[in-house]
Amino acid sequence: MRILCIHQGYQLYGSDRCFAESVAAFRAAYPSAEIDVVLPKAGPIVGLLKANASRIIFRPIWVLRRRNLWRLLTIDLLGLPRAIVRSALQMRRSDLVYINTCVVADYILAARFFKRSTLLHIHEIPEGVTLWILRGLVCWSRAQIIFNSRATQATFGLPNSFASSVIYNGVSGPIAPKPSDYDGNRRLKLLMLGRINRIKGQEILIEAIGRLSPQIRSRISVRIVGDAFEDRSREMMIRSLVREAGLSDIIRIDPFAAEPASLYEWADLVVIPSQKPESLGRVAIEAMAFARPSIASAIGGLVEVIEDGRSGWLVAPGRADTLASAIHKIVEDPGSWREFGRQARERYELLFSERSASLAMTATVEAKLVSQTQPRPKAADRPTLSDVV
Repeated sequence: MRILCIHQGYQLYGSDRCFAESVAAFRAAYPSAEIDVVLPKAGPIVGLLKANASRIIFRPIWVLRRRNLWRLLTIDLLGLPRAIVRSALQMRRSDLVYINTCVVADYILAARFFKRSTLLHIHEIPEGVTLWILRGLVCWSRAQIIFNSRATQATFGLPNSFASSVIYNGVSGPIAPKPSDYDGNRRLKLLMLGRINRIKGQEILIEAIGRLSPQIRSRISVRIVGDAFEDRSREMMIRSLVREAGLSDIIRIDPFAAEPASLYEWADLVVIPSQKPESLGRVAIEAMAFARPSIASAIGGLVEVIEDGRSGWLVAPGRADTLASAIHKIVEDPGSWREFGRQARERYELLFSERSASLAMTATVEAKLVSQTQPRPKAADRPTLSDVV
């Protein structure tokens, strides 16, 4: 059996870890399979993939990102047919093709010719023109779709004729996490983990901390961990905001950590002040695995992860005042959320564990392989204009 897995990244951010976990699930289900992994370049993710991939192939991939979208659709467009042919030649030799994320344009376009063997796993919630383009690609592919949340599924709004399902991303976690010992007699430790960009909302957290009274600020410590990923100017801007607000003794900014376990163990709470919809919210799930509740924006897939008032708190997105108010109450009344960490861990084990996701993914693959043995439909399945737009 030959399985081809394609991914658009090479770091160790959320989508990269999700991809590595999917490859691990394929290896566990099919120990003797030939699993080829395609990446755009070498990077930290390779270490996670080596144990489960038969081969790791580095080659250019047509990745549709916001910053290069118009260049790809104009100046570089002449190279697309060759990229599609190259992708198709790889795909035709595979029994199963797994495309992680919907921004891998060349493989998704080629998937139309291999729709009976292709799974497309969508983790994005795009907006505006980007959504229009990506939805058109997905519709053209006619691949079977896996969404990582109901929020992502609703964003794309595909016709009912599409075979699709929702599988929450599974996350590995400690067997027996150490609970937080916060009782109000020391500083509350807040962690924000993720890329530094306009979506994640680092500036919202900084403003919220600045809005707290000096008394409350003296009772908290904050760590913002992450890199700007090819946009150092934004990282410098965030550091400047901390200095200008006079919060350098409270807020510490650390570089991206490939292994975040020690960070979750350090924290009492995790803050996720996203300004745009998260397709699911891997950081919130990782926090739950470590029995840490989260304060998160009530937006996108985060509302599917966190039970407000039970395993964490949901606040209005983009509102530093609301976030500050939530932090104030948490500091003032630690007894009111004493069970949140335990309840977060229980929810993780029920819905978001690595085993739960692996079982769901394996069942989907098995059904896909069985469907390939069924007779092909007689009617031609040609795309229409409405399919694309």
